[in-house]
Amino acid sequence: MIRSLLFFTFASSLTLAAPFGQQISETGIKHSFLITGTKTALVDENCEITWEIKEKSRDGSVLPNGNILIAFAKEVKEYNQDRKVVFHYKLAPPNGEISTAQRLENGNTLITELGKMPRLLEITPDGKIAVECPLKPETDNTHMQTRMARKLPNGNYLVPHLLAFAIKEYQPDGEVVRTIKTDLPELGGREEKNWPFTAILLDDGQVMANLTNGNKTVIFDKDGKPVWVASSEKVKDRFADPCGGHSLDNGNIVICSYGSPNDSMPDIFELTPDQKVVWEFKAPNFRGAHEVHILTTNGKPVLGKR
Repeated sequence: MIRSLLFFTFASSLTLAAPFGQQISETGIKHSFLITGTKTALVDENCEITWEIKEKSRDGSVLPNGNILIAFAKEVKEYNQDRKVVFHYKLAPPNGEISTAQRLENGNTLITELGKMPRLLEITPDGKIAVECPLKPETDNTHMQTRMARKLPNGNYLVPHLLAFAIKEYQPDGEVVRTIKTDLPELGGREEKNWPFTAILLDDGQVMANLTNGNKTVIFDKDGKPVWVASSEKVKDRFADPCGGHSLDNGNIVICSYGSPNDSMPDIFELTPDQKVVWEFKAPNFRGAHEVHILTTNGKPVLGKR
């Protein structure tokens, strides 16, 4: 993570544009972050864009070596500090979309493909398929099959399936070994449209999930029971189609409000465990924060889960 911070410092000297939006925090929190969605950019703690790709994106992260990994709708690219593409994967037919890109500790890249053959792939640095895991999204709607899949320490994968109202844990062979339901009565049932988008395994074994149309962030225990629920009613309607998120190492959760309706509402905000909003990011005439990777807070590197 320190090397990522060094890259961020390097990139800041190459500012490409005037400040992009504003960060609001009563306690003086300032983050630098990678944002994906309708804008694909690195934003420093002064809200200046230091790196940008003029293309919509789905997922992304700044890697420990300072490179930037981005999932676009039809391909995944890794850029080095000179903006050279050093890893490239294109969507395979007959599938229609890509939703995930995660660099794994073994050097492979986790990618999900949506379409006629929904699957999770581990791609080696030289472009070969190391793992192919068939997915069971329970719908033929390509765009709604899945979003942010992540590999678990046990070698399995955590995959949110929107229209199935389920977060499923898959073995590499495609067998589902655990299902967390998001249409539970205590969450309002299916009427709430709690479509799971982001599913993150926390250090204590619980799972944090952003539920899009249901406008909630929920933490489930190991048995799939909701033990922490944040919703718009509790944070003054800041939830607006929550998509990506980052669970920080201080216990706070940063949430992307992809559907933020106007400039008065945040595009990204941060909640404490007691559901106090301690940081917000707003940008004029901007909508569509899809995923976020927090890099630093007040100059210090940030870890956490995402």
